[in-house]
Amino acid sequence: MKFVGYILKKVTPFCFVSLIFIALILNLVDLFMNISRYLEMEAPAKEVIRVMLYYIPKTIWYAGPIAFLFSVTYVLSDLYAKNEMEAIFASGVSLFRFVLPVFVFAIVMAVGMFFWEDRLVVNTLEKKTSLQNKLLGEEQSSNNENIVVLSDSSKIIYKAKRYRDSVRRLENVFFIFRDDAKTLQAIVHAETALWNEEKALWELGNAVQFENQNGSLVKTPLNSRYTQLLTESYEIFRRTNVDIKNVNTADAKVYINHLKKAGLPYNEQLSEYYKKFAFPFILFIAAFLAVGLTGKTRKNVLLISLSLSIAAVVLFYVFQMMTMVMAKTGIITPFMGAWLPDIVFIFIAGVLLKFSRT
Repeated sequence: MKFVGYILKKVTPFCFVSLIFIALILNLVDLFMNISRYLEMEAPAKEVIRVMLYYIPKTIWYAGPIAFLFSVTYVLSDLYAKNEMEAIFASGVSLFRFVLPVFVFAIVMAVGMFFWEDRLVVNTLEKKTSLQNKLLGEEQSSNNENIVVLSDSSKIIYKAKRYRDSVRRLENVFFIFRDDAKTLQAIVHAETALWNEEKALWELGNAVQFENQNGSLVKTPLNSRYTQLLTESYEIFRRTNVDIKNVNTADAKVYINHLKKAGLPYNEQLSEYYKKFAFPFILFIAAFLAVGLTGKTRKNVLLISLSLSIAAVVLFYVFQMMTMVMAKTGIITPFMGAWLPDIVFIFIAGVLLKFSRT
């Protein structure tokens, strides 16, 4: 138990300081990239500070992996340099047993990182982006016009003149229903359609229905057989392309299901969805890499630890970018596009760990 407290007492404060320092740098980079435009638009300093505050959770999310990798690498390298690891090995404690608390801590942090992004980061980042666009004069309305949406594998087509996001309402909308062979079944026209959150259904106002009977459209009473199929979520009608990276997993799943039902390509979006689960475990990989990379030299511990950490993180990100592009183009599956970097780097870390001094 003393070893558990000892290693965590060494790593935790260093990780916290590194995290804050890297997050601060990222926040300042974002500020300096836009400071000339803030001045040009005469943005109030108070509002600019709010933008920076909203960005803090995202910068912490960015900084987490490299801060953890650097802190573990530095602490272990420092212990090697001071011959403390020699004393630990001489007492009969193996390297794996000594760093086991770090691995457990990494798993806990990885799970926390997932929920940190899913519950907090996406919300604060949306506020940050919205406020920043307002200050820079780049606001975009979520209202939309002349919308066509395919649903249920193109068997249902939504065609609306206008969508008003503030009230979640479609105006002058046509719903076209087709069978599996894409043969027209019916057309429903409504002056308005309001989204009912509880029923997850569009409720129609002043609607009329026409059915295909022997090749002719015949006006018939509105039938729930058709209206109960109008379940396409209101988010799809907004004037935005949904970026899976900037929404939580629940909203991402809704959007991907929409793409599937509409028969549209969804490999890129699905790989980004899987990445939300795969990326946090880079912290666990970082712990393995840190143990494998340490003990190679006793000189310039701080500089070498920082260099190795940056190199490892850059290699991981580059490889991840490659696999995500491969998943987007269909060369590999979306699942492998997200998880293959984790699998490969765990293998690399295992090889490094095998040849470490234990």
